[in-house]
Amino acid sequence: MKSTAVSGPSRPPGRDSREVASPEATAVASGADLAIGLEDARYRHLGWAVFGLALGGLMVWKLGTVAQWAGYVLIAFGAWATVSFARTLIWQPGAIEITDDTVTLPRGPSRGRPVTIKRADVAHAYLLRRAVPWTRAAPVLVIETGERAFSFPRDWFAAESEQRRVIEALVAAPAPLA
Repeated sequence: MKSTAVSGPSRPPGRDSREVASPEATAVASGADLAIGLEDARYRHLGWAVFGLALGGLMVWKLGTVAQWAGYVLIAFGAWATVSFARTLIWQPGAIEITDDTVTLPRGPSRGRPVTIKRADVAHAYLLRRAVPWTRAAPVLVIETGERAFSFPRDWFAAESEQRRVIEALVAAPAPLA
């Protein structure tokens, strides 16, 4: 399993000409605090819902037995996409928030009820680039705690640089208490 880990701040964000600064991105950095907003795929879910339900319904209505079974599969896929679309309407996409003593991690985009852990409980934070399932966009940001691992694929962020900013913020030592 090949992974890339960032051990400290390598360069300030925005210095690479390939990085795109998006005004819609909800990344806010202030002192030791960092909040990186996740992106939702609202219209992708809507498109798959319409496609699956319309084509599946047409196949069930007009075609033979084998195509009807394929139509039922498409209807089920369209129903799942409809549920995913409804979730994007109900909940905000969420954000990874890092402060001096806590880390708040969403369970996924538009999932609600994020998980808040102590910053000291974060064991590892790294990017997986090659050992990624074919259903996920590489790189995948992985944040490991003592109990579980949270994975955040590339397509949940506005830019790959946001994944690196999360790692840099987690690796950076918090300010000493005075």
